[in-house]
Amino acid sequence: MPSFLADIGVGMENLVISFNVVLPIFICIALGYFLKRIHMLGEETLKQLNKLCFKVFLPVYLFNNIYATNLTDSFNGKLLLVAICGLLGWFIILMIIIPLVEKEDSKRGVMVQGIFRSNFALFGLPVAISLCGEENVGPTSLLIGIVVPVFNVLAVITLEIFRGGKPSMKKMIKGVVTNPLILASLVGILCNGFHLHLPSAVEKAAVDIGRVATPLSLIALGGSFTFSKIKRNLTQLTICVMGKLIISPLVMVIVGIVFGFRNEFLVPVLIMFGAPTAVSSFPMAQQMDGDGELAAEVVVFTSAFAILTIFLWVFALKQLQYI
Repeated sequence: MPSFLADIGVGMENLVISFNVVLPIFICIALGYFLKRIHMLGEETLKQLNKLCFKVFLPVYLFNNIYATNLTDSFNGKLLLVAICGLLGWFIILMIIIPLVEKEDSKRGVMVQGIFRSNFALFGLPVAISLCGEENVGPTSLLIGIVVPVFNVLAVITLEIFRGGKPSMKKMIKGVVTNPLILASLVGILCNGFHLHLPSAVEKAAVDIGRVATPLSLIALGGSFTFSKIKRNLTQLTICVMGKLIISPLVMVIVGIVFGFRNEFLVPVLIMFGAPTAVSSFPMAQQMDGDGELAAEVVVFTSAFAILTIFLWVFALKQLQYI
C-alpha cells in the first residue's frame, strides 16, 4: 500500500508539472481570443503581429536559445544520432502518408509540420528540469540547440513543397536560406561554435526582445482562432493530435529504450517527439500560404491534450523505472 500511495503521489506531481508547463500557453491564447472578441485586435493588426513574430521576435528567441546552450559539455553522439535519424525518418513517412489522406496542399504542409515539429524549446527544459533536476538537463539543452534548427529547415521545405503550383527547387532553396528562423539558428550555431560573445548590453537586449516572442505569438494565435470552423477541420485535427501526442512518442520512446537510454537521456526523446506542436508553426504557416486556421487549431489542441498525454507518458515511464 505505501508503494501504491507513493506512485499516486508521483503521478499527481507529474500532472502538476505538465499542467504548469501548458497553463501559461493557454492563458496567453485565451487573452488573444478575448482581445479579438472585444475588438481590441483586428484582422490587420493580427497579421502584422504574426509577421513581426516570424521575422523579428521568434528569430531572436531562437538565437538566444542556441547561443546559450553548452553544446560541448552536453554532447552525446548516440542520443543525437537517434534523435536526428528519428526526426528525418518520421518526416519522410509523413511526407508520403499525409498527401494520401489529405487533398488540399495548404492543409498538407500544415499537417506534416504539425505532427513532426514540437514545441521543444518552450516545453523541453521545464519538464526536463522537473524530472531530472537542473544538473542533468545537459542532454535536453543539447538537443534543443541542434534539433530546433532542423525542425525549422524541414518546416520550410514542407510548406514550400505544398505552397501550391509546381515545386521549384530554386524557390525551395531560396525559401530555406532566407527564412529568418533558419538564419537566426545558423548565427547562433556560429557564435556558439566559435565562442563569439556579444557585448553584455547587446546580449541583455537580445534576451529581453526574445522573451516577447512566445507570449506575443500565442496572443496572436488566440486572436486568429475560430471555434466555429473546428468542425470543418475535425478529421485533419484528429490525425495531427493522434500523430503528434501518441504515435510519434510511442515509436521513438521504444526506439530510445532499445538503444539503452534512461533517465536524463530518455526524457529529451520523450519531450522532443511528444511535446505539443511548436507555436512558431502558426505564424510560419500564415506567412508561407499554409492553412492558418488549421495551424492555429493544431497548436491549441495539441497543447490542451498534452497535459494529459505527457502526464500519462511520464507516469508510465516512471512506473517502468525508465526515468
